[in-house]
Amino acid sequence: MSIWWVINIVLFSILAVMLLSSLRVRLMTRRSATILTQEEFQEGMRKAQVIDVRERDEFKAKHILGARSFPYTQLKEIYVSLRKDQPIYIYDQSRALSARTANFLRKKGYTNLFILKGGLEEWTGKIKEKNLD
Repeated sequence: MSIWWVINIVLFSILAVMLLSSLRVRLMTRRSATILTQEEFQEGMRKAQVIDVRERDEFKAKHILGARSFPYTQLKEIYVSLRKDQPIYIYDQSRALSARTANFLRKKGYTNLFILKGGLEEWTGKIKEKNLD
């Protein structure tokens, strides 16, 4: 077997793992939450608990106005402060952490879960940003 076959097999394996990971996130999201467009998210966020699941330093640097910091890494300790009788709007930088968060919360009995399509990365609404001056 030549080195090129080995390289091709390794590259194919990496690609397959990446595709399976992406598929897993999509399935997890579908099972756990509803994806909202920016317009839908903005329309309902006044009546919802809006949580940013990125780390606190990322949140402090820039976040959607009205959101609360709920780092995914601390979710197991702080999720109980979320109300089950109100919708929970979740976002992160893109969408992977939001899907994990929604899946975790669904398993804990939360049912009214929504994820921002495109995350903060594509958000064009109001934000709070820390001045670096």
